[in-house]
Amino acid sequence: MYKERIVNNVEDMNDFAQQLSTHVFPGFVLCLEGDLGAGKTTLTKYLGKAIGIDDMINSPTFTIMKIYEGKLPLYHMDVYRLNGIGADYDLEDYIYRDGLCVIEWYKHIIDSLPEDRLVIEIEIQGPTKRLLKMEGHGTYEAIVEALSN
Repeated sequence: MYKERIVNNVEDMNDFAQQLSTHVFPGFVLCLEGDLGAGKTTLTKYLGKAIGIDDMINSPTFTIMKIYEGKLPLYHMDVYRLNGIGADYDLEDYIYRDGLCVIEWYKHIIDSLPEDRLVIEIEIQGPTKRLLKMEGHGTYEAIVEALSN
């Protein structure tokens, strides 16, 4: 299922993350795509805060993955620099664990991902405005429907 949603500013992104947090569960896989500065890490920060993470969440660009503890563990990955070599980093050990896995630039390791996942492409529409293109695969279709309202 595919739906779109506009967020006009960071407050709207925070509201969206709060809404999304009510749907996450152990083993949840969120795949993010978008240009630099689109808001992938911003969405992850707000989502982390919504699940009880007090630590400062920042981009794992140079470390590939950061782990945070909250109501669920958050495995925040930036796989931009991997381009198909994710297996070399044992990322699947975390993708298939009982936490919330957020993967920025997910297409670089698409062969390592489960069929069931939520994909959000963030498109820049203006200085603060973003278009969220959401696609639910498998059991995530109902979540996309709920998030589009």
